[in-house]
Formats: sequence, structure tokens, C-alpha cells
Amino acid sequence: MELKDFIANFASQLDETDKNDINSDTLFKELDEWSSLVALSIIAMVDDEYDVILKGEDVRNVHTIGELFEVVQSKIV
Repeated sequence: MELKDFIANFASQLDETDKNDINSDTLFKELDEWSSLVALSIIAMVDDEYDVILKGEDVRNVHTIGELFEVVQSKIV
């Protein structure tokens, strides 16, 4: 799993944010379009793409896309 691919997959879940503004240091919860629906889309994307089940707590406990990537990577068996 590559960070750049994870960032691209994350960005594909966003409709209003410029994809070029998304990187590993992005504080995703501060994005204007961040909502519980987007959070569920991210959780579903991670399940589909990486076969990893994220809990709401996993998303709540991180701040950047890079940190979320590390959580996902740690759960890959």
C-alpha cells in the first residue's frame, strides 16, 4: 500500500475540495466539506480498497491523512 495511492483514494471521496490541495499533512476534519457522511465514505473506501475495517474511533483519534494511512497500514494483515 502506497501513501500516494491512499491520498488519491481519500481525495476521490471529496466532491468540493481541490484534489491538488490534499496531501499527507492535510487536516481532513478541517475541510469545509467534512461531515459524518464523508467519514462513512472514507470508512467504506478503506474497507473496499484495503479490506480493513475502520471504527469511528480510529477516525476520531487521528488528525491528518498521513496518520489515518498509518492506522490503516497497521491493520493490514
